[in-house]
Amino acid sequence: MKHYTVTFLPEGKQASVHEGANLVEAAGLAGIVLNTVCGQKGVCGKCSVNIGPQNLPVLACQYRISGDITVFVPQGSRFVENKILTEGVSRAGALEPDIYKNYLPVAGNCPVLGLSVDIGTTTVVAKLIDMKAGRVITTAADVNPQTRFGDDVISRIGYAQNEDKLGELNQIIVSCLNRLIGDCCAASGNRPQDIYEVCVVGNTAMNHIFLRLPVSQLGQAPYKAFALEARDLRPSDVGLDINPQGNVHTLANIAGFVGADTTAVALATAVDSAEEITLAIDIGTNGEVVLGTKDKLLAASCAAGPAFEGARIACGSRAVDGAIEAVVVAGNDVDIDVIGGLAASSICGSGLIDAIAVLLDLGVIDPTGRLAGQEFILARDARGGASVYLTQKDIREVQLAKAAIRAGIRLLENRLSITDGDIKHIYLAGAFGNFIRPESALRIGMLPDVPAERIQSVGNAASSGAQMALVSSHWRSLAEQLAKKIEYVEIANEPDFQMVFAESMRF
Repeated sequence: MKHYTVTFLPEGKQASVHEGANLVEAAGLAGIVLNTVCGQKGVCGKCSVNIGPQNLPVLACQYRISGDITVFVPQGSRFVENKILTEGVSRAGALEPDIYKNYLPVAGNCPVLGLSVDIGTTTVVAKLIDMKAGRVITTAADVNPQTRFGDDVISRIGYAQNEDKLGELNQIIVSCLNRLIGDCCAASGNRPQDIYEVCVVGNTAMNHIFLRLPVSQLGQAPYKAFALEARDLRPSDVGLDINPQGNVHTLANIAGFVGADTTAVALATAVDSAEEITLAIDIGTNGEVVLGTKDKLLAASCAAGPAFEGARIACGSRAVDGAIEAVVVAGNDVDIDVIGGLAASSICGSGLIDAIAVLLDLGVIDPTGRLAGQEFILARDARGGASVYLTQKDIREVQLAKAAIRAGIRLLENRLSITDGDIKHIYLAGAFGNFIRPESALRIGMLPDVPAERIQSVGNAASSGAQMALVSSHWRSLAEQLAKKIEYVEIANEPDFQMVFAESMRF
């Protein structure tokens, strides 16, 4: 088969690819991750690139390579994450690393290192930990390279329907983790062979792909996990480049769509010891919710979709340079904050929620979600044209996303026979939860109607929970107990689901 050279500008990176491959594949080989939020179906338009020297615009996912070409990749078509959140809330506790007792009698200044890993659908965060002191030495993070197969979990489950495709996704994430291990070691002057233990969390699909477990059953009712239990494996079993005598631990999943990352969030936010009604929520493409007290905890998965990450929004993007991240009313005008201090070229999730909250206050959007006019312009370019705007379709996408989250919370409240006012603490986990303004989330009806001071952003609590389980056998044991204690509720099967979802659509 013929192979051709594809040169990507402005970096000048090159890839040799076979005839008939698409530009997304070629870009991946060159280390460039493109924006393919629709799973390469050619419908989102987010992977547009220019073929030179004529600068012919094409969709990278649809363009088949038939010769040597040069491709210019604009910033808006790149899957980059300027705001990968690496830190989160944690709990104090004694260091109880199993690695000393079970694997290595430590003597002298021999470094004993651990690695905590949060495999998110969108991003991957790895922390190199000094196991003697329990402190973070360095952190490395990157976009999950599986995103070229689609932004959401369902797209990847759909791709991995056979052993070969599952193996492909597995190798992609393992290679990513090994790169992050190399980055952490290079930045700190350590060696991968000094890493003796790794603790990995992720949603159930990411967990299964990492462990190369079947995922097809996750994509069809009743959406059962192949395995829920925590696992301990040899590094060679999963292909990680650490000390071959080390151990790789994965936290327990809770259910098919509530995974080990939610277990880690519950651990980090101490919901297991909550005396008052507490809500922990990770708002993302697949929002996970845990509600209750130390006596009873319920969990649900809310299929919010990727609108808050920029997909299906006309000018949507992730939190990248040029994205509007905040919208406020300033006198008689609407003011915006833009990431990187650049001219506005898109809007990310936090800006989107702010914008809709502001437009609701101004009466531009009514409680049903109807937009007064065809579009609302948030920013103009140098020529006076609209560079960032909201459409009626954008408003509807946000309504669907926020209704999924709100309905999930309300149905769990019904199970516990409580109302919004009974919830005393709300913890917002994850990057999106960290950057949204609570007042705006309350205004659009995404969160329970409580005073804003009850809402606290807790950062990347999943990563913090993984770190806790890495350095303490006590926390690891508690995480396993938590995964079994939390009762999963399939909200789509609740009798009132359709009615509650419809009611939650209103602003």
